[in-house]
Amino acid sequence: MFYYISGGLALLEPNCAVVDAGGVGYRMTISQTTHAALPHPAQPMPKVRLFTYMAVREDAVDLFGFATNEELSAFKLLISVSGVGPKAAISILSLLTPEKFALAVCSEDTKALSKAPGVGAKTAARIVLELKDKLLREAKADNSTAAALETIKPGASTNRLTEAQDALIVLGYSRAEALAALRAVDTTGMELEDIIRAGLKQLMK
Repeated sequence: MFYYISGGLALLEPNCAVVDAGGVGYRMTISQTTHAALPHPAQPMPKVRLFTYMAVREDAVDLFGFATNEELSAFKLLISVSGVGPKAAISILSLLTPEKFALAVCSEDTKALSKAPGVGAKTAARIVLELKDKLLREAKADNSTAAALETIKPGASTNRLTEAQDALIVLGYSRAEALAALRAVDTTGMELEDIIRAGLKQLMK
């Protein structure tokens, strides 16, 4: 029904935001990722735009807001998985940005997914099973998710540590953070995908 809602940010809490649009306050459930991207409410109210998803149930109508269209797309993918509802999807996207979520799925890192509250190992495995191929097909060459996924594929370069570091930088970490994480990993005999996964685990500690 709503593609996005644009207006003044009247209220911001860890799991919800209220946007004043045309004199109507729209309360939306948000992830920690979106919360971190929004300004703190002030006078006058800062103008924001949140992409939205409306979940209609027999006993309730819930509105979810996202700072980016990429996060909304990740949310829709997650709730398309059998047994994954909006609450679990928000939990995952509070822990992982859309890019990190895509990499976790495509590298079959179920442990990263199951760190989200309310998401067990079986649910994480189902997410990987149902979404991995879809994410790989839908990834486009001009976005950061595709760039990260490309680094997982075998390339001509033999310097896997450099490739792993570049992948972590694409995912939003600084070069220093990526380097420190990879230094803590024994990469002997590891494939590039495993090195990236191990680096992410270090960064998520």
